[in-house]
Amino acid sequence: MDLVPSLDEPLKKTLGGTTAKVMAEHLDLHTVGDLLHHYPRRYAERGELTQLADLPLDEHATVVAQVADARVLRFNNGKGQRLEVTLTDGSGRLQLVFFGKTIYHHQKELLPGRKGMFSGKVGMFRNIRQLSHPAYEMLGKDAGEDAVEAWANQLIPLYPACAQMESWKIAKTVDLVLASMEATTWSELVDPLPSALREGRGLIPLPDAFRKIHRPRTKAEIADARDRLKWDEAFVLQVALARRRFAETQLPAVARRPTPDGLLDAFDAKLPFTLTDGQQKVSREIFDDLATEHPMHRLLQGEVGSGKTMVALRAMLTVVDAGGQAAMLAPTEVLAQQHHRSIVEMMGELAEGGMLGGSSLGTKVVLLTGSMGMPARRQALLDLVTGEAGLVIGTHALIEDKVQFHDLGLVVVDEQHRFGVEQRDALRSKGKQPPHLLVMTATPIPRTVAMTVFGDLETSVLDQLPAGRSPIATHVVPAKDKPHFLTRAWERVREEVENGHQAYVVCPRIGDGEDEPKKKSKKAAEEAEDPEKRPPLAVLEIAEQLRTGALHGLRVEVLHGRMQPDDKDDVMRRFAAGDVDVLVATTVIEVGVNVPNATAMVIMDADRFGVSQLHQLRGRVGRGSAPGLCLLVSEMPEASPARARLAAVAATLDGFELSRIDLEQRREGDVLGQAQSGVRSSLRVLAVIEDEEVIAAAREEAVTIVADDPELERLPELRTALDALLDKDREEYLDKG
Repeated sequence: MDLVPSLDEPLKKTLGGTTAKVMAEHLDLHTVGDLLHHYPRRYAERGELTQLADLPLDEHATVVAQVADARVLRFNNGKGQRLEVTLTDGSGRLQLVFFGKTIYHHQKELLPGRKGMFSGKVGMFRNIRQLSHPAYEMLGKDAGEDAVEAWANQLIPLYPACAQMESWKIAKTVDLVLASMEATTWSELVDPLPSALREGRGLIPLPDAFRKIHRPRTKAEIADARDRLKWDEAFVLQVALARRRFAETQLPAVARRPTPDGLLDAFDAKLPFTLTDGQQKVSREIFDDLATEHPMHRLLQGEVGSGKTMVALRAMLTVVDAGGQAAMLAPTEVLAQQHHRSIVEMMGELAEGGMLGGSSLGTKVVLLTGSMGMPARRQALLDLVTGEAGLVIGTHALIEDKVQFHDLGLVVVDEQHRFGVEQRDALRSKGKQPPHLLVMTATPIPRTVAMTVFGDLETSVLDQLPAGRSPIATHVVPAKDKPHFLTRAWERVREEVENGHQAYVVCPRIGDGEDEPKKKSKKAAEEAEDPEKRPPLAVLEIAEQLRTGALHGLRVEVLHGRMQPDDKDDVMRRFAAGDVDVLVATTVIEVGVNVPNATAMVIMDADRFGVSQLHQLRGRVGRGSAPGLCLLVSEMPEASPARARLAAVAATLDGFELSRIDLEQRREGDVLGQAQSGVRSSLRVLAVIEDEEVIAAAREEAVTIVADDPELERLPELRTALDALLDKDREEYLDKG
């Protein structure tokens, strides 16, 4: 009989059906490999106990602590009784509470001076952290001194757990699995790291890594295990990405080279300013890629306002010069219209061309969105299929089956994180051969994340702001602690308008009833007092308050995603033309809205937005010659993490620095978000920010191996590991991503 529980063997074979079912339903663990990769969150030592003082509220926690005292108290005029137990660990106290008939049983177990592991959801009662009816396991209870001593010198693994399966129960299942692996000396375990690489890097074998991460005898063993397991994650992911890049270089594409004295030269000659060094350098990288006979795959990242659109437009004109067409995909209609307007303005008469390759150098620039009228739409589709239009700017309406191109040579995707991978792919499939791809983002991505998430794209960074961009001052306005600060904020907005400028006010919610919270209860009144629990401030309400109150007499208009497209466009046109003083909007203005005369922005409930999003929003002001002002209004208390985030945004204009802070404060998984969902939350020990060196080294090794052996024929174990990481869906996901 085969006793080897290989990593993809179902858990129920080793653990039995009931336990396996709980693990599958509540912890998403299905196989032996899933369980072995469910690493301890931390380790408790001897008497080192989770700092009780730091326990997170409302989370499921396991603590190792000592009973300080236990007492039975009566309540409800003596009819009810409860057992209160105080735990201590030197850092603070935690109260356990039990009700009902079982309290005397618990009282016998929980004697002062004894140590145990206690697990439950951390609540608060009368300002004391409390576990109600926790599960617990006493340590060294019936054992002699030796056993107590043995326990005392052990590192106790504390696992990510849930109410149905406490940490120590998970530990017991891991023991069972490890024991059954030991019985067969781990002989059939597939090790994804080539042995030369493993020995060269001084990494321990995989069975040792599993033993040492789950049952370490010393802290050094934990470090060895983590080093090894980090390498596995980084390396397998980088090999997957390196194979994607290699496969791309094998695809055919039409090389698109600029024509001397063509459309691009005519456009450059019209420019009223010179390009920054950064723009010129990035343009050269793109032109080099376009000139090759396999598809460009480039990520262009740059701060808000660093001139990415200009770089993209020059690439698009190059492709038109070479006889092809270029499409720009924008995430919203507002943004597509804005891009179309600004590109037509920049090109002037060059955007009014007749036929492609005709005597005049110009070409046609068309807009295609879902809400266009039928006649305009029909004409746009006709211009694309005949090749009359060299440039098209559109929303995902570009992706529909009806849309056909004469010769699609380049796809530019704006604000990549807004698009599903399938959408990007669908547009690329419209070329006769795979078109070149340029992905733009204004969300600065630290280098390591770019290598992990967009690892199949080469990266270009624009880090200089064009001349003429003004500095932006950012301040936090603590509306609850200092209401007069908020009054002053509205005075500042009025001053900006009196000086001939305009302002944005951003709110997290629309407030038209469709996004109202459904619940009506007597708690609602209390919650309205608590900034964390009240509904976020809404555009329609704030606009009304400002019109009748602080900004009475100014021209205040609203903009949000549920308005009719024509109404949205009308408001944006009037704002751009200076006929609106203050625009109260949701985050629809986050990307691409360009009104140089807007100098002030007030963000209400700023703590409800992420760091990167606040940075994006702020980039809408200070786009002209006058300095920008951004005010972050929050009711959160000064000591809260939310306020610390806002202070970080106020302290720096460097988007890369902020994206680091953002990553450190959020869990990695959120950051990798959908981009990573294709690689089933494969990052378990690898921390994208801290492990920069591992990721960079793994990428180098992966590139070397794939260049030498693209199909990994000489490394069957690595192939097996890749197949496990990238089952069919995920492989396709990476393909599209």
